Amino acid sequence: MVRSSAAPWRDLGKRALSAAILIPVVLAAVWSGGAWFTLLVAVLGVAIAYEWTDIVHGHNATQFAIHATAAIAGAVLPPETGIATALIVLMALTGLATFLAALNRTLGLWAALGVAYAGLPAIALVTLRSDPSFGMKALFWLLAVVWASDSAAYFAGRLIGGPRLAPVISPNKTWAGAIGAMVGAAIAGAAAAKLLVGAALAPVFLGMALSIVAQAGDLFKSALKRKYGLKDSGNLIPGHGGIIDRVDGAVAAALAAAIVGILRAGASGAGEGLLAW
Repeated sequence: MVRSSAAPWRDLGKRALSAAILIPVVLAAVWSGGAWFTLLVAVLGVAIAYEWTDIVHGHNATQFAIHATAAIAGAVLPPETGIATALIVLMALTGLATFLAALNRTLGLWAALGVAYAGLPAIALVTLRSDPSFGMKALFWLLAVVWASDSAAYFAGRLIGGPRLAPVISPNKTWAGAIGAMVGAAIAGAAAAKLLVGAALAPVFLGMALSIVAQAGDLFKSALKRKYGLKDSGNLIPGHGGIIDRVDGAVAAALAAAIVGILRAGASGAGEGLLAW
């Protein structure tokens, strides 16, 4: 996230403790792949569905069931039946969720976006990991870029401060934080790519691009919270708020990374398409 240096440092300890607990779990699931990684993605997607429906739909049980189904379908279907089938299921669920929202007079763009927000990142993550040769490496590289971007933004925003990036949407985000995020992502992208596949130049620029996408995902989350008058998307993770607060940038970057990988090498080689330049 990109925050202002004027913001207090009091949540740093909680953030560090949460990261110390969560990061090994994520890395272990990425390393294991298969059912363990699918389970992790599905659980995260269902948590996103829970928070989204709580915010946008007043935690309507039917809407939660629809959104959770989208998350599980996004995690399970691509390796089994292909991306096309998963996308068709998400489109059908989006239509159903939007129709029911209209019946309940919950109108507007936000009511129609939740299924995609819960399901598309799941498709992206499992598609990248399913590449038998580069899947694990691609996910490790992507996580390094996103985490470095997030951490660099946090510290640059607080230490430097300065002009606000998007004061109407999120007053605490600064241009210093945004630039720091890109620098951090570039360095992490180069170092991780050199370590994993022996190439560093192209991942520098790709890391910077994904940092911009991740920050856009953060602003998207901020716009959602501003729309509904919230400080956090939830309270599950100490120092971070909710699941959406923690993964906002990662889900956007994962989707963009999967698109790059698929365009370059197809769905079965998405990891290679992301890393092999």
